[in-house]
Amino acid sequence: MTTTSHLDPETIDWMLDEATTWAVVGLSGNPDRTAYRIAELLQARGKKIVPIHPSAPVVLGEQGYATLADVPFPIDVVDVFRRSEDAGRFADEAVAVGAGGVWFQLGVVDEAAFARTRAAGVPMVMDTCPAIEWRKRAR
Repeated sequence: MTTTSHLDPETIDWMLDEATTWAVVGLSGNPDRTAYRIAELLQARGKKIVPIHPSAPVVLGEQGYATLADVPFPIDVVDVFRRSEDAGRFADEAVAVGAGGVWFQLGVVDEAAFARTRAAGVPMVMDTCPAIEWRKRAR
């Protein structure tokens, strides 16, 4: 994790290869939503998913939690499926709960949140998707 780029290859590789527990912010039980499809992909790649949604649903067989602070075990990556204007608070919460990293999905950009998260020593990826990054590796 040697650069400050929001698409740092070392950070992406660490998250995709080493991080095992992914909290998915905005994950509901709606299979038509992108968050659901990416959570399925994460599971297929051997990741444990943790739904983070105000209603705390069970999704894809995993118990959900209303907030990151409610999760009773360590989180490796907080994957944020929220609009850019709302996403920064989840990066801050990820830092507060000691998450290992933060991933903002494709189209989610908050430079100030990126700067705060990196300043706190937490790796962050922004404006991409695990599916895209895994596809790039297949080329």
